[in-house]
Amino acid sequence: MTITTSAPPARSTPVAIALGFLTGGVIGASLAAFVVGCVIGSVPLCVAGVGLPTVYGLLFLLAGAPRRAREAAVVPRTALAVVESREAVGGAATSDVAVRFDLTVAPDDVPAYRVAFSQDIHLADLPDYRQGVVVVAQYPPDRPWRVRIVKRPTPEWEERAADARLDSAPGPVLVSESSEGCGVGFVRLFGLLLAAAAVVLLFRADLFDGDASDKPQVSSSSTSTSAPSSSSSSSMVVSSAYGTVTLGPNQSFLDRGQLRKAVGLLTKGTEARTALTVVVQDRLLSIVYAPTGSQAPTFDRDSLPYDRFPALVEEARSGLGVSSPKTWQLTVERLTGSLTIRVVVTGAEGTASLEANGQGKVVRRAPAR
Repeated sequence: MTITTSAPPARSTPVAIALGFLTGGVIGASLAAFVVGCVIGSVPLCVAGVGLPTVYGLLFLLAGAPRRAREAAVVPRTALAVVESREAVGGAATSDVAVRFDLTVAPDDVPAYRVAFSQDIHLADLPDYRQGVVVVAQYPPDRPWRVRIVKRPTPEWEERAADARLDSAPGPVLVSESSEGCGVGFVRLFGLLLAAAAVVLLFRADLFDGDASDKPQVSSSSTSTSAPSSSSSSSMVVSSAYGTVTLGPNQSFLDRGQLRKAVGLLTKGTEARTALTVVVQDRLLSIVYAPTGSQAPTFDRDSLPYDRFPALVEEARSGLGVSSPKTWQLTVERLTGSLTIRVVVTGAEGTASLEANGQGKVVRRAPAR
């Protein structure tokens, strides 16, 4: 067997470059998917960001299993070696220390060669590996740079090491860790950036148009007729089954006269229709109309106590144990017979609600719990 004295080749082979690009792409895509998923609130995207590197790592391990099995099946060679130098490079806080060795390995049937590698050595055993000491080493025949010092050799090899005197071999010095070419690092970085940019571009509409609900919108359907609102920053949709009004930024249906005006806009120029329910949020009003000929209990929208609505919402937000309410909703219906006004608020403490009658007088309270 002939041992080459050149260092292991750098890994800038076509396969290594392709693998580096794929690895960078998986890292970039998974990180971008997780971040974008968190920003836009997409649970599947967050799961994909976590699952992609997991699946890739599993496939990588499975693909490398045959190679590792072949390497494990190779019977290592045993030879004497002399310690040319040693240097502790890490792990001083534990009982084992990572030591960088420079050895001259002298196999029985091939020329001696130099090799450098790192190996963990127990602190108590460090004096046994001082410079000039002959030790027993093992290495795979096809990878002579992967040398390991045998810490507990057989009695035969231990006796040979005690009696041997070895001369230093000339360089170059083989290294156990094959160096990675700069090309692999470059394509890995390129793949990472490219994949991350692709994910961001794919979901750019959700990322950068996330405030679309705050912009003027006009919705329509084949059974609806749209009417302009009195404010350019609001939108309105009227159909045979429902009507909605959406306010623009810096407006609220709690503003004085805003809710009554919006209800009037929904009925302006249309036939009089009774309502099944009226739902009010801060900037959204929805009215569901009773179908023609329906016997469901309805009510006249003009008879509602609009002036009491802001006070009811304020009492629900401040007097029912929700110190920092995040959302509120006011619902008007008479499905149970009498007109009921219900206000529900939600915050960190939970959900609270109150009910009022048709005159806006509170008849029931349910504090947060």
